[in-house]
Amino acid sequence: MNVSTFIGDFSAKLDDKGRVVFPAGLKALVPEGVEMKFVLHKDIYQDCLEMYTFEQWQRQAEETKNRLNFFNPSHANFWRKYMQDSAIVVPDPKLGRISIPGNLKEMTGLTKDVIFAGKGFKIEIWDAATYREKEMPTDQYQALAQELSRTI
Repeated sequence: MNVSTFIGDFSAKLDDKGRVVFPAGLKALVPEGVEMKFVLHKDIYQDCLEMYTFEQWQRQAEETKNRLNFFNPSHANFWRKYMQDSAIVVPDPKLGRISIPGNLKEMTGLTKDVIFAGKGFKIEIWDAATYREKEMPTDQYQALAQELSRTI
């Protein structure tokens, strides 16, 4: 099982058709043997997209599905919404562009300037202005680091 680890922030420009070049710095982090096929998914809590390798998405979706009881209507509705806000994308071989579906672009407020943010097992795609607004203030980051250090 190959697991990608994505690190770094990369600026990109979204064109009028919703296409954006997948950053070479992130592309280089996809291990040999892992297909260049990704799933875009609307983040549940933030106005951004999560981008997973198809393999990672399959693992995560299976884990999520295994927690659900499809005889429970709330669980069935959750699964429907979870899968509805997703799309498969493959960078085109010539330019490395991916096309972000209009509904996902609209749901997350993506404009021309976007950030691809490597977050380990996934990539987040943010509108650049929103990404800067949502950054955790340094004092909160340091306080949480101290709190976490006491639990280790």
